[in-house]
Parts: sequence; C-alpha cells; structure tokens
Amino acid sequence: MSRLPYLHAAVGIAALCALDAAVKHLTFAYAVLFVTFGRYVAGTAIAALVWWAQGAPPFTAAMARGHALRGVLIAVTAALFFFAIHTLTLAEAITLSFTAPLMIPPLAQLFLGEAMRPRVLAAGVLGLAGVVVTVQGAPSFSGDRLPALAAILTASLTYSLAAIAMRARAAADGATRLTLSGTLVPMLLLSPFAIGQPVPHAVDWPWFIAAGAFGNIGIQMLSRAYAQVEVQRLGILEFTALPWAALFGWLVFGESVRVAVWLGAVIILAACIWAARGDPPAALGV
Repeated sequence: MSRLPYLHAAVGIAALCALDAAVKHLTFAYAVLFVTFGRYVAGTAIAALVWWAQGAPPFTAAMARGHALRGVLIAVTAALFFFAIHTLTLAEAITLSFTAPLMIPPLAQLFLGEAMRPRVLAAGVLGLAGVVVTVQGAPSFSGDRLPALAAILTASLTYSLAAIAMRARAAADGATRLTLSGTLVPMLLLSPFAIGQPVPHAVDWPWFIAAGAFGNIGIQMLSRAYAQVEVQRLGILEFTALPWAALFGWLVFGESVRVAVWLGAVIILAACIWAARGDPPAALGV
C-alpha cells in the first residue's frame, strides 16, 4: 500500500500546528471568537480561489447535509481549541488533545462501519503512554487552566467527529469541496462574533492570512489522505503534532519544552510507524 496518504496526513497536521501558532499570536490582541472568525474569512477567500481555479466543481443537494454537519463540528472544535491555547502552551494543548486519536476507532466503527483493528488500538495505547510521559512535571490545572482543560477535552471529541465526517465525504466530494465547505460554514456560523469588533491593525493582516493559508493546506492534505486510508489509521498520526507544536511554541513564543515532552514524542512516533505498517484496509464504500 502506498505511503503517500500518510505523508499527506503528516504534512496536513504540521500545517495545522502552524495555524495554531498564528492564531495564538492573534488572541493576545483580539477576542478569541473574533480571531477564529478571521481565520475562516481568510481561509474561505483562499479556498474559493482554488475552487474557482479548479473549475468550480458544483455542490449537490446530497452533499449539503454532510458538509453542513462537518462545518458545525469544525467551528465548535476551533473555538474551543483556540480558547485553550490562549492559556496553555502549544505543546501542552496538543498533548492533551491526543485523546482524540483514541476516540476515533470506536467512533469510526459506530458511524462508518470500520472494524477496529488490534494493531491500531495497540498503537493508540502506546501513543497514550507517550502522552502520559509528556505530562510529567507539567503545572497543575487550576484557575484559568481548568476551563482550558475542559475546552481541550471537548474539542477532542468534536474533532474526532469532524474527522469521521471528513472520511465519509472525502472520496466522493474531493479535497477542493471539503476545503471550501470546511472554511465557509464555520465563517458563516462565527460571523455574529465580528459585530462590534475593531478592524484588525495592518500589521496583523499577515497573521490572519497565514492562519487561513496554513488551515487550508492542512485540510487539503488531510482530505486527500482520508479519501484513501481508514480514519482510525490516520488518527494515530495526530500524535506527530507534538514535536511541531513544541517547535512553533519555542520559535514564536519562547515556550520552553521539557525533556519529558521529547521522550514522549519518541514513543508517539514509534506508535505512528507501527500503526502504518498494518495490513491494507478494505475499501470503504461512500
């Protein structure tokens, strides 16, 4: 089986970590929900240009329900996660979000009929062990950190459901439609939070544009990957976000990274490689 879908997924996850860094920077100057809205305004503009350049493939009525549901899940996930990273370090927030890959296999079985594979489940447990290693020595969750923890855990669930929705539509609808709907629907849902907000300063526009661009690259790459590989297999690759988050947190915000984070990253990488070495999955009808 080709490893290209796994490469697409890894690149997509790295791009989304870069998006997180851009958004975190903006949340220090603007309200979180307004930043989230701005990220999707930029993302929609870029996605619409790509969609138009590729011949404006039409959306059918049959597609509408799936794309609308996924858009709602994306908007909720983004708002919760961006709220959390305003308080937590990027590496810590990403580590806590790793509950999502553990939720994906049972949800994929429930909604898509994907059989839970022992290798993937075992790799998920190994990845969770890596997460446990990374949180050693982390500050306690109290004060402002407690709501951030609750937001991360809830976002993990909605992210898992959004990944299931992407897998359900990816093969039939293609990456271009998924990228456009994945930005347009959240933008419309979040538009009320732009009312009364100040126009962003010119110096911040590149950050909004970067957030939109990285977000679109991430969705494009993940859409291509989910069209070819079972969602539970790719879910394990979410663990590769940890070293990216640590790198961007250090470069942009000077966030220190504990040795335990890197030890956990090694364990997590081993889990990803192990999961990707399984037998080729059966084709999924969509």
